[in-house]
Amino acid sequence: MSIDSPRHHFSDRLFASDAPFSHARRAGDLWFISGLIGQDPETGAVVSDDPAEQLVRLFANLRLLLEDLGVGPAALVKVTVCLVDYADFGVLNRVYAEALPAPFPARVTLQVPGLPLGARFQIDAVAEAA
Repeated sequence: MSIDSPRHHFSDRLFASDAPFSHARRAGDLWFISGLIGQDPETGAVVSDDPAEQLVRLFANLRLLLEDLGVGPAALVKVTVCLVDYADFGVLNRVYAEALPAPFPARVTLQVPGLPLGARFQIDAVAEAA
């Protein structure tokens, strides 16, 4: 199912999940972006067990969705990153700093017991609309 309206967006460039959600929903001048993982857009599988490779794909997925919304990474105002192991905090910070421009959005990082498909990381975000 594809939802694409001025207030809801389900990207055809990300994996076509049949779960009941929108990739993004607009409220006023903000886009609220649902949780994304390091998921291959074609197969739906997590791209690798390697934390850095998962993060690179996660941020590529985020960039694709932001492009769909007509904005770029500089439009991000707040992100929440979930990780399953704080031992991966260093690689998270390294890839995050490479993927997003300074000044960085406000961020919360949470350790969680598990994520979809065995992913090690998940990000959701709030972005300014164009």
